[in-house]
Amino acid sequence: MVALLGWGLVPSASAAPPPPTNTVAKGNDWRIEPVAGGYRVTLDLDRRVPLRDALPMLAVDGRAIGVAKESADRRSVSLISKDPTVLKARDVKLTWSGDPDGQRSKAAAGPTDAEWLKAKMGPALADDPGAKGRYAVETAEYNLGDEAIYLPGLKQKSELRGKVYSPRGATGARPLIVFLHGRHQVCYGGDENGPFPEKPWPCTGVWKSIPSYRGYDGPAEALASHGYQVVSISANAVNAWDSDAYDAGAQARAELVLDHLDLWKKWSTVGGGPFGTKFVGKVDLRNIGLMGHSRGGEGVARAAVLNADRGGRYGIRAVLPLAPTDFARATVPGVAMSVVLPYCDGDVSDLQGQKFYDDTRYSVTGDNAPRSTVTVLGANHNFFNTEWTPGQSVAPSNDDWYEEGSESPCGAKYVGRLTAKQQQAVGTAYVAGFFRLQLGHEKQLLPLLDGSNGRAVSAGKAVVRVVAQAPAADRRDLSRLDQPLPAGAVSGKAKTAVCSSGCVQIEDQSQLPHWGPSWFAEKTPTLAVTKLSWTGKDGVLRVPVAAGQRDVRQYAALTFRAAPDAAGAPRTDLSIRVVDGHGRAASVPASTLGDALVRMPGSGDVTPKNLLRTVRVPIASLKGIDLRDVRAVELRTDRVASGSVFLSDVSFSRPGVGTSAPAVLLPKLSASSVKVQEGNTGTKNVDFFVTLSRPSIRPVSVYAETNGDLGQSVGQVARKVVFTPGQTRQKITVPVTGNTRDSDDLAFSLVLSAPHDGLLDEPFGHGLVVDDDPTPTLKIGPATASENAGVLKFPMTLSAPSDRYVSVQGDLKDGTAVLGKDFKAFDEEPPSRSFYAYIEPGQAKGVLEVRLVDDKVKEPAETFTASVTEVDAAQLKVPLGLIGTITDND
Repeated sequence: MVALLGWGLVPSASAAPPPPTNTVAKGNDWRIEPVAGGYRVTLDLDRRVPLRDALPMLAVDGRAIGVAKESADRRSVSLISKDPTVLKARDVKLTWSGDPDGQRSKAAAGPTDAEWLKAKMGPALADDPGAKGRYAVETAEYNLGDEAIYLPGLKQKSELRGKVYSPRGATGARPLIVFLHGRHQVCYGGDENGPFPEKPWPCTGVWKSIPSYRGYDGPAEALASHGYQVVSISANAVNAWDSDAYDAGAQARAELVLDHLDLWKKWSTVGGGPFGTKFVGKVDLRNIGLMGHSRGGEGVARAAVLNADRGGRYGIRAVLPLAPTDFARATVPGVAMSVVLPYCDGDVSDLQGQKFYDDTRYSVTGDNAPRSTVTVLGANHNFFNTEWTPGQSVAPSNDDWYEEGSESPCGAKYVGRLTAKQQQAVGTAYVAGFFRLQLGHEKQLLPLLDGSNGRAVSAGKAVVRVVAQAPAADRRDLSRLDQPLPAGAVSGKAKTAVCSSGCVQIEDQSQLPHWGPSWFAEKTPTLAVTKLSWTGKDGVLRVPVAAGQRDVRQYAALTFRAAPDAAGAPRTDLSIRVVDGHGRAASVPASTLGDALVRMPGSGDVTPKNLLRTVRVPIASLKGIDLRDVRAVELRTDRVASGSVFLSDVSFSRPGVGTSAPAVLLPKLSASSVKVQEGNTGTKNVDFFVTLSRPSIRPVSVYAETNGDLGQSVGQVARKVVFTPGQTRQKITVPVTGNTRDSDDLAFSLVLSAPHDGLLDEPFGHGLVVDDDPTPTLKIGPATASENAGVLKFPMTLSAPSDRYVSVQGDLKDGTAVLGKDFKAFDEEPPSRSFYAYIEPGQAKGVLEVRLVDDKVKEPAETFTASVTEVDAAQLKVPLGLIGTITDND
């Protein structure tokens, strides 16, 4: 993938003519124009917008102002901003969601880099999940056509293509694992800057499709060699069309996964297709895992939920989002989940996939599925897929972390950066290990993912940190630390406060995986944690253990998540003190248990991520206390005189694979869709409805907010919706303001996110405000001016003001006056015959300007014709010839 991190693209030679002088602000390749609801910011590009997993954004003077919409030919991007400061713009550039605003600076090593470069490695597993098993692996491919299936979530047809990895000689039905790649370029081999094809998919002519689905041979072959059936599927059609999808393609990717499972149901039961009876009886559709890379990660998360919404037709029991996007704050309850986060991700650089773990961990009462996050230092976004890796791919590819030098912590030559093959070895170990553990219940692999710091030998020098939540049956939660603590819980020179989005005061959103906003659910609260601050060594935060829960002998460890405050020291320490009913205590410093309280690598202005990590106290280390009668867990500030840390999720737990299955018993949440006439005056209330598929015996909640270019018509709404037991319908009222000006129909969304004790069925409600005002008529009159006036102005008049830009285009034709000698359209050399003019939104008058050349020759009056050939947003009969007369002043 091409990573354009904060640098502008040079102007396109074939870009549209520059706008006239009444543009509010403009540069060589950008312009800002007033429109209804704000200001349209447009950037023209010299090459097509690259297909990346992050969302394209526009930055004005180095500050990101919002997600941009791509033009049909992907040669320009635009958005509407309500921020009036954009009128003072000096520069507009393309950037990406999650990237730092502007150019990353070159960075020397951060204050903790040396510690991370020699980070402790855990004990090696006896069974290396990256090693090959006893089965030889045979591969095959199927291709049912480039437009073989219609995807409703995309409103386009998609290919059905996959690569199959099978254990030769294995008997009986095998667990099935489906891999889904992310958003990458679709075709290669032609002129990337040539004419845009009529359709971006399928690839035609000299263009060949990029086989992204072939890029996961490492984990696929490792799994197949241990007896698992694997298929990696192609999603190029989704990548080609998803810039127009309301949800960036998540639903379409989910539908594509389920369409492939439908194929495998047929092939494994009655046979047919390209394989005949080869797989009949060989695939266990009750035991399925899904791995998705990038937007594919959000796609497989949605597929697991969609499968449950539809009754759990397939036994999807494990989901692994790899460097995923999470634009809409979905949850994935009921199924085992592990999220892999590459620390040097230059595409999804804010590691937004962390929110899958944060949002799902307590989203359903009694959820007995395990989940984890796996942070891989030195790993980028692309190299997990060999078809996105230079030197390995058939199509052009790149390192998405663009710095080539030895800059900390991710430059290509930095000592802590992984090579492509090293990174692929890590991916193989953790992808294969996760599915063998969760689908095959190969419990010898538990230490790889239970937070106890086991490691795979094949992962080599890679520094990996795992945060794990054990299944509910294997865990005793003491406090989530997401609510204010009771009086008396904090003593000494210490204080606590619960914080969420404002926990870390850093402008660079890429450093805030837990707390950065999501692009379709910007107002939904992010992770709430407790901030513990102290100014003395006598501070205590005390978490009591309730009666009936004090015998902890069955558990393996006491754990909590922690991170140092980004505004404080780069490393700090606490003591964990466990107290029994006799007043006896066992204490251990956090610093002896790992590096959770050491800032992640990188300097202050490059990376370092603020990620919560696990502090794990083995129960066996708590000597001298009665483990049958534990009364309290205390976090003490006796190690450092002052400091500040973030804390979350205190619990006792033991490793376990839990029970995973589609969450078919949960009530399903859906948002309705609304279509309404705009009206002429006043504000009307338009009602969306959020519904539950059935009453619940416990409260169900979800966040709902309006999203999109809301313009002047649609009001911003964001609220938490709570269904009390028995309720199945809640109203969300959205104000819509009418007017008498012609405008475009306005499409927007009502987005549901972060549900609790419910499952998202239809998470996007679609709103449409239909404009009901007539299109105004346009009149343009002839014009006369003296040659020394500089400009000749044809008057343009609308029958009524419009909320749209009313524009005209055409060509200048010589008469007795000649182009270049007497007049020209713009200050261009050579002079252009094309002209462009417009009337701004809300105005009824404008001018079509033609520049005049003031010569020193005495001559009679001369004429030329401005031929209007195109008009937009107004009624005017074309072609229309307008006579311009130039009088002499010599």
